[in-house]
Amino acid sequence: MNHSLLVIQHVDHEGPDLIHELAMQRGMSIQTIRPDLGEQLPDPASTPDTIAVVLGGPMGVNQRNDPKMNWLRHELEWLSSWHRQKKPVLGICLGAQLLAVAAGGSVEPLSTGEPAAPLKELGIGAIHWLINTREEPLLHGLDPSALVLHWHGDRIRLPNEATLLGSSLHCPEQVFKIDRHAVGLQCHLEISEPNLERWIQADAAYIVSAIGKNGAHQLRRDWNRLGGLLQKNGTQLFTNVFRQLQNSNH
Repeated sequence: MNHSLLVIQHVDHEGPDLIHELAMQRGMSIQTIRPDLGEQLPDPASTPDTIAVVLGGPMGVNQRNDPKMNWLRHELEWLSSWHRQKKPVLGICLGAQLLAVAAGGSVEPLSTGEPAAPLKELGIGAIHWLINTREEPLLHGLDPSALVLHWHGDRIRLPNEATLLGSSLHCPEQVFKIDRHAVGLQCHLEISEPNLERWIQADAAYIVSAIGKNGAHQLRRDWNRLGGLLQKNGTQLFTNVFRQLQNSNH
């Protein structure tokens, strides 16, 4: 039986991109919900054979108690229920942070050095797998390291039940799994070339604050050289993720 895909999106320019393409190829029906615009999330008990994909956004999970961000608190409560029922879920960036907190972890600002200074990790860079890719089904077909797109300033502290799969130089918690039903990526492998430009335009000030006034040029240049490899890695990883999540309750 084909699963449905429930995409939870938080901002116009951060869509499912490659994940959407792969889901269409697998014959999955796709529904997108925007909690930030007041759209209601479905009762987890009434959504059988559904994979939730929780995407990123400029907000942070620790803003959930802000009265203006009630929707984020409600989304976290919903995701906690989804996770308790061991329903399949993929979280990306903010989505991975929400997943970790829903499972008992926490999120804090990313920092480096002594004394610690805030750090934004942004740009195309490597993550290194901590498990032999031939022995972990989620990583089959991937090299020992993979190019990804970094775009964040937070660090996840994983819950006890999570297994860390991949780390970057500046942020240890990049890719993780919980049991067989949940996968989280702090990094991005879902982005497509057309949407990279939308991200650059929408997040211009953040780019400058992270990597300087030439940051947008650097991102475009690096994508022209390396974007194909990044999308190849994304296709392989998300194919593995779909395969596992579609069978997580069997």
